[in-house]
Amino acid sequence: MPAASYCYFDQLTKEMLGGAVSIGNFDGVHHGHACLLKNLKLAAKQVNGPAVVVTFDPHPAAVLRPQAVPARLTSLERRAELLQQQGVDFVVVCRVDRDFLNRSAEAFFQSTVLESLQAAAIVEGPNFFFGRNREGDTKRLETLCRDAGIGLTIVPATAFGEQMISSSRVRQSLLAGDIAAANSMLTAPYQLTGKVGTGEQRGRLIGFPTANLVEPTSLVPVHGVYATSVQLDGQVYRAATHIGPNPTFGESVEKIEVHLLDWSGDLYGRDLSVDFIEHVRDIASFESVDILRQQLQRDVQKVRSLIHIGK
Repeated sequence: MPAASYCYFDQLTKEMLGGAVSIGNFDGVHHGHACLLKNLKLAAKQVNGPAVVVTFDPHPAAVLRPQAVPARLTSLERRAELLQQQGVDFVVVCRVDRDFLNRSAEAFFQSTVLESLQAAAIVEGPNFFFGRNREGDTKRLETLCRDAGIGLTIVPATAFGEQMISSSRVRQSLLAGDIAAANSMLTAPYQLTGKVGTGEQRGRLIGFPTANLVEPTSLVPVHGVYATSVQLDGQVYRAATHIGPNPTFGESVEKIEVHLLDWSGDLYGRDLSVDFIEHVRDIASFESVDILRQQLQRDVQKVRSLIHIGK
């Protein structure tokens, strides 16, 4: 499998079978996931097979509770990239629909774990549930694995401060603008990807041209100005990213505007991935364009001080 790629169950090949398997959403790929994946690689080595992660698309909540589905932290592509950075050999995506969610715990185990993946070992966290109405837990999984002659490892949850690391906690931090806390839980800086669309061109007129990101593929952090970085054509650039409306111009439209430092050109129509490093300030309304321009200059200097790019 090429780097940063994934496949579906109808695309499985022989080299993906007979290994150690871990099943879950793995949204964000945080340090709790990383601890589990370390154990997955050890189990794969013990059974002389691949380390395989099974993830879901869409999130089961999107089918069961579409009005309350959590905003995702990673696209499938980004998730596969991060998982493979942690040493996973193969990422397999399970298509989620009503029929799939109505399978009993035993049916899921039989069809997915035994028949499709021919798993020799399973590695999960303590809060793993599977099957219809989450009827299967780690106790039932232990029984099923024992009966099938499959090794099972349950990895304890990983703490961050006084609480366990979870994708929900990462979302809460991003929605509070606490990028430092979110990144402390993640295995890589939080990344937002979208397509560069057209804007009002006001930034260009005042000396701070921006790429306007539309159709973001994951959770957008709370309003604010952020120190970020962008990789373009193999080179990393610092960027000041503004999320939210532009109150100085009387606007209420939500925007994601990325001002790349030390770069010029046209990005319209390109996909752009922005890594969030630190929160710089809240958005504000300024009395004049000149005062706004002075603040933007300070923002740029702050970004330069926060992000160091090697030559």
